[in-house]
Amino acid sequence: MTVLKTKDAFLDYLCQFIDVENDSVQELILKARTTFKEILLKKNEFFVKENEICQHFCFVESGILQHSIEVFDEEKTTYLALRNSVTSSLSSFLFGKPSRKSIKAIAETKLWIVDLKTFKDLIENNKAFQQFYYNVIEKQICLIDDYRIDLLTLTPEERYKKLLATEPKLLQEVPLHYLASFLGISSRHMSRIRKNIN
Repeated sequence: MTVLKTKDAFLDYLCQFIDVENDSVQELILKARTTFKEILLKKNEFFVKENEICQHFCFVESGILQHSIEVFDEEKTTYLALRNSVTSSLSSFLFGKPSRKSIKAIAETKLWIVDLKTFKDLIENNKAFQQFYYNVIEKQICLIDDYRIDLLTLTPEERYKKLLATEPKLLQEVPLHYLASFLGISSRHMSRIRKNIN
């Protein structure tokens, strides 16, 4: 895990979710410059392992973080965090509980991380960060809701086509077996779907 030094990408991301006229924005930018630490995870290095306590909330500047669980000794991908997104094992991070999932880099990944004490201080004392967090969580809840409904209502082919239309970067950047697991499709079936559609 290597500590890095640039922060502009994260500040740009923050400002997408907050009112730039808000007086607390400048305070947040100053705090972010001093309290968020940027790190580099090598491929297959873990952000958190299952049954460990997640110590950080993070912004993904580049690379990909795979969220996964073990089901009957088989790894299942539950989420893929791409660049310009935030992620964590949130219940573990917020409540100090063992994480029910692992999160690892499946490519070299640059992150900005913040610990729980600083995170809570920002939530409680900075309106811009409150707004950022609320808007990000709201967006994530909607995405998760859509994903769960898609798993129950769309065929594998329809799920792949939707991913192709809405997240083409995933198809370019994520290895096939991770995508197949994420979509609830076997790797063999996924290969057939791609051959028939592409």
